[in-house]
Amino acid sequence: MITKEIATSIREVFGKGPVRRLRGEGKTPGVVYSGGDEAIALEFETKTLFQELLDIQGRNAVITLKIDDGSEKNVLVKEIQTDPLKDTLFHADFLEIDLQKSVQFKVPLVYVGKAKGEDFGGITQIEKTSLVVEAKPLDIPDDCVINVTDLGIGDKVTAADVSLPDGVSLISNSEMVCVSVSAP
Repeated sequence: MITKEIATSIREVFGKGPVRRLRGEGKTPGVVYSGGDEAIALEFETKTLFQELLDIQGRNAVITLKIDDGSEKNVLVKEIQTDPLKDTLFHADFLEIDLQKSVQFKVPLVYVGKAKGEDFGGITQIEKTSLVVEAKPLDIPDDCVINVTDLGIGDKVTAADVSLPDGVSLISNSEMVCVSVSAP
C-alpha cells in the first residue's frame, strides 16, 4: 500500500465568499470524516495537494494528514471535486481509517509474460482486472502479479490461484476466472 504525508491546517473560514477567497490564495478546502465523530474542516496548499493526489491517482493509498495543531489523521481519499472549466482542485473529502482494523480494498491485477498457448494459436483472454481482498490497510498490496507464461490452450488462472501476501485474505469468489487461454 502506498503511503503519503500531506501537511494541512484547520480551516477557520466557511461559506461561499470566504472559501472563494481561500481558493484565490492558492488553498483548497477539505473535510475529514470519521466514523461517528464530528467532521474536521481543513485547508491545503493547492499545489502540494494536487501533486500528491496525482501521484496516487487510481491506486490504493493511506494518507497521513499532518495537521498544524500537532495531530495526525490516517485517511483514504473519499472524493475529489474539480472545477470542470479550469481543471483545478475545488474540494477534497477524506475518510479516517484505523490502521489496526481490517478493511476491504479492490486491488488491480497485473499480467506479465506471453502464454505458451499463444504459440500454438491460442488466444489469451483477460477476464478480470482486479480482486477484492481484506487486510489491515498497510498490508494491502499495490497490485497482484499473475505470470501467464506457463498457460497452455485450455488453461486458466482463478482468483484462488493468485498469490497474496501473509495477512491478506481473498474476498472475491475464489472460483472466478481471472485469465484463460482458449483455442482459436
